[in-house]
Amino acid sequence: MKYILVTGGVISGIGKGIIASSVGTILKSCGLHVTAIKIDPYINIDAGTFSPYEHGEVFVLDDGGEVDLDLGNYERFLDIRLTKDNNLTTGKIYQSVINKERRGDYLGKTVQVVPHITDAIQEWVVKQAKVPVEDDGVEPEVCVIELGGTVGDIESMPFIEAFRQFQFKVKRDNFCNIHVSLIPQPSTTGEQKTKPTQNTVRELRGLGLSPDLIMCRCATALENSVKEKISMFCHVEPEQVICVHDVSSIYKVPLLLEQQGVCGFLTRRLNMPMETRPRRMLTKWKEMSDRSDRLLEHCSIALVGKYTKFSDSYASVIKALEHSALAISHKLEVKYIDSANLELSTLQEEPVKYHEAWQKLCSADGVLVPGGFGVRGTEGKMNAINWARKQKKPFLGVCLGMQLAVCEFARNTLGWADANSTEFDPDTKHPVVIDMPEHNPGQMGGTMRLGKRRTIFMTNNSVLRKLYGDAEYVDERHRHRFEVNPELKSHFEERGFRFVGQDVEGERMEVIELDDHPYFVGVQYHPEFTSRPIKPSPPYLGLLLAAAGKLPGYLVKGCRLSPRDTYSDRSGSSSPDSEISELKMPSLSNE
Repeated sequence: MKYILVTGGVISGIGKGIIASSVGTILKSCGLHVTAIKIDPYINIDAGTFSPYEHGEVFVLDDGGEVDLDLGNYERFLDIRLTKDNNLTTGKIYQSVINKERRGDYLGKTVQVVPHITDAIQEWVVKQAKVPVEDDGVEPEVCVIELGGTVGDIESMPFIEAFRQFQFKVKRDNFCNIHVSLIPQPSTTGEQKTKPTQNTVRELRGLGLSPDLIMCRCATALENSVKEKISMFCHVEPEQVICVHDVSSIYKVPLLLEQQGVCGFLTRRLNMPMETRPRRMLTKWKEMSDRSDRLLEHCSIALVGKYTKFSDSYASVIKALEHSALAISHKLEVKYIDSANLELSTLQEEPVKYHEAWQKLCSADGVLVPGGFGVRGTEGKMNAINWARKQKKPFLGVCLGMQLAVCEFARNTLGWADANSTEFDPDTKHPVVIDMPEHNPGQMGGTMRLGKRRTIFMTNNSVLRKLYGDAEYVDERHRHRFEVNPELKSHFEERGFRFVGQDVEGERMEVIELDDHPYFVGVQYHPEFTSRPIKPSPPYLGLLLAAAGKLPGYLVKGCRLSPRDTYSDRSGSSSPDSEISELKMPSLSNE
């Protein structure tokens, strides 16, 4: 097993996740099986209880793990399925060591950070690296480990120390360190400054790790003199200094690294047998990035949410929209609307914000209401849903978005003025959304309905079923505490508001569709978590097709895209051996 540790310096949020994913992508295109582990030094057991403003969205895995959004990047870039143990936190490590201590596993020894915590970290990494992450069940050959935060933080010290020991345990040929640093360019002088990088590398070396590659994040390409200066002061060859400048699309990052010989360097440094055949998978990335640069037609989607100040709050949602827009050759414009600004109370307090929000909503081609928690902004979301329903604008509601679509219909069509979710109004006379029987209100973390669950289509003439390639059922990831009240189902269906997808027991409403509307769909699950660049998520693809006016034609053709919208046969597959025929997207199968 080869281990590649990605650390970061100067600032957090520098792009370690994308760089780690891109390194994995290059190695995978050479025919290797790659897995990834993300280490977060915070004490939380998992990311489930965070506000999206803390670390961005909470990503949900097949096994119900609530993890850091970087695991979403790994899954999308490498087309793999990870488990909750691929996200390691200080909390998980300490919890496992304390449990062992209580069981008496340490036989009366003093339990300390070194060696007990550091050993637990190394054991976790070695064990998790062996877990197969692809459908073929093959054990991975390379494990990319990303250490969150910045080198020098107090909280990440035990992890740095663990890897300092680890490099000797697994021997030099099996371990290398990539350090991601920032090269600031002050606007006053415009010159690229290397001092922060020199300092962070010195600190890393002082802690016992020597970087094999220094990846420099900068606004514009690195000048040669700067590269040589970093090489001289940071004790590496000039070819070990890699420039990762800002690019128009993240799909270009693997190509950028490949052009600078990262793959060749890692092959030599880690003594890996590589296939020399043309890297067909990278052709696919090149096609995607070229295509995203060439798009002429535009399509705008209003994203009506409550965490709109920070785009990472909806990272997977944005990616799912981008994948779908790319599939139909449209340039995506996301209009972020704070749902609270659509409410009448804002009209009194801040009329300018109110009118600007409605202007954005009314000028969009489609409306998306994503998931969320808490009562703030829910009335604004319902106002947006009401507008989309009456104006026949394409609409997709995800999780809370679907529940609010049910509330809105109950209020304005069924005439139940106080219809609401018991999450927001526990005393409502028309509880159209109720909490689930197994929800445990005493505990917050990990008490939701989480992970991959099956949804069965109840009818043949559902738009979403056709978009899924006429599948009888789909397996998608869930994250919710509340559900549509099944007892009130018949009132809705009489008025053309149909629950076309339900869970295996037929008790949980999973998919809604509205008759006589170009595209009014709500899903209780989160389809964005399984969207891939080449296999866009069907609910999102439907929204984009409807917003671009292409949905009827697409359905008539049996869910086929026109030839100009498909990828060529030359591009390789993400799994090393299989030819990819689904690049032509004959039907958007949900795997």
